[in-house]
Amino acid sequence: MMLTKSDPVSVDRCVSALNDGKVIIIPTDTVYGFSGIVDEVHNTAEIIKKIKGRAETKPFIQLIGTPEEIFNYTSDEIPESLLKLWPGPLTVIVHNKYDSGNTAYRCPHDPWLIEILKKVKHPVYSTSANRSGSPIIEKIDILEKEFSSEVDLIIDDGDRVGLLASTIVTIENGIVKVLRQGSVVIS
Repeated sequence: MMLTKSDPVSVDRCVSALNDGKVIIIPTDTVYGFSGIVDEVHNTAEIIKKIKGRAETKPFIQLIGTPEEIFNYTSDEIPESLLKLWPGPLTVIVHNKYDSGNTAYRCPHDPWLIEILKKVKHPVYSTSANRSGSPIIEKIDILEKEFSSEVDLIIDDGDRVGLLASTIVTIENGIVKVLRQGSVVIS
């Protein structure tokens, strides 16, 4: 199924699909992405990996609804200079609060998407909507043709030509290190 982002039911349809453990394609403030709920019930990361053909060990970014929400998941000190860039196309990798792993979080700058994230009440996986190793798909008609049989919902926000993915940083011992330069420049 495909809906336009401007459709009055698009937010509720996304929330319903995500809460039901479905994988969907949604526009973010960067590129179109595969998304699924991060919870203990559904295994949406595995579904997304299968669709993308992605390595089992490569984790996904998790979208959150507010900058402050990151502190529900980490005890790391995050420089104010980074937090001021949220909401926006910046991904921050932090140490997990409750285990020894790391997770990448992003608070997008898109009111429509923020509304979805607040209603879902869990982080939402996000990764570019393309096959692993292939270029980012910028045209909505190609996304629909390629993935409509593999996802439950696609939200059409038009073509997203020339947009960059998020900048990814990690913080180790208080030092910010850029792992991927995207649309936010970190100096």
